[in-house]
Amino acid sequence: MSSTTTYTVVGMTCEHCERSAREELQEIPAVTAVDVDRSTGAVTVTASAPIAVEQIRAAVTEAGYRLAEHAA
Repeated sequence: MSSTTTYTVVGMTCEHCERSAREELQEIPAVTAVDVDRSTGAVTVTASAPIAVEQIRAAVTEAGYRLAEHAA
């Protein structure tokens, strides 16, 4: 069963930012889709299995951005 969670990412300002965040998040096992909206900072992750917020935070940090405090 898949699950979808939306996070807020701080620091994205352009198309390259969206692409970087999306690519890093897609590297997480079980992630099946990532939708990024830089204007709001919303990043919606769909996965086939539960993903720890720490994994999301690590991917966002690797992309060069910051995950705001998560409030599903």
